[in-house]
Amino acid sequence: MPRIVGVDIPSEKRTVIALTYIYGVGRTVAERICRELSIDPSRRAKDLSDEDLVQIAAYLDRNVVHEGNLRRQIATNIQRLKEIGCYRGIRHRRGLPVRGQRTSTNARTRKGPRKTVAGKKSVKAR
Repeated sequence: MPRIVGVDIPSEKRTVIALTYIYGVGRTVAERICRELSIDPSRRAKDLSDEDLVQIAAYLDRNVVHEGNLRRQIATNIQRLKEIGCYRGIRHRRGLPVRGQRTSTNARTRKGPRKTVAGKKSVKAR
C-alpha cells in the first residue's frame, strides 16, 4: 500500500479514487491533483512511482488543508460557535441537528437512542 501524508491508500484502486481516502481530498481535488501533476488518473495506485508519491505529498502540503490540520480547524470552528453562544453553537452543545432539520420525528442520529419517559396513562387504563 502506498503511503501519502501518513495515510495508506488502497493499492488496487485507481489513483483518483485512492486519493479520496485522504481526509479533506474529494473527487474534485483528486482530479485536479492528477491533472496538474500530469498523473494518469486511471493508473492504479500501486503503479505510482516514489517520485509521483513525493510530488503528490508536496502538492497536498502546499495547496490543500488535509488530515490533522483540517480536523483541528473544524474542531476550533465548532468550539468558537459554542463559546459565542450563537444558535448553531447551542445546537452543537445540546447534540441536536445544526442545519435546520426537523426534530419532532427523525434526528435519531444526532439525538441518540430513544429515552422513554414514564408518565401518561391512556384513557383505557382508567
